[in-house]
Amino acid sequence: MTVLISICRNNDFRRAYSRGKSYVSGVVVLYVLRNRQKNVRVGITTSKKIGNAVHRNRARRVIREACRPLLSQIRPGYDLVFVARGRTPFVKSTVVRESIEQLLKTAGLVSGKEGPGGRSGK
Repeated sequence: MTVLISICRNNDFRRAYSRGKSYVSGVVVLYVLRNRQKNVRVGITTSKKIGNAVHRNRARRVIREACRPLLSQIRPGYDLVFVARGRTPFVKSTVVRESIEQLLKTAGLVSGKEGPGGRSGK
């Protein structure tokens, strides 16, 4: 089981925003930046545009749980920053997971095959 390593420092987030490549969906935005470590670090941000504290916390919680099963499939050595969008707290967690999975495939960080807990036979 892969452990979720969080990005906590502001300059790490700023580096991902300025130097990283962004991928956008209707539910979440993903910034990808290569790091010099042998692990995947994940940062999640929500702005006040999302809503009150309850909505922002739900958005962070849903994104975190959508990432957790995909961590073992992601190639190591990258910083991932997820930014919640206005719809994020109002959609089901399965929609967020599918959106994140699609963004990771687009970024080339995860293979197209399904891992444990995933669906197959599309």
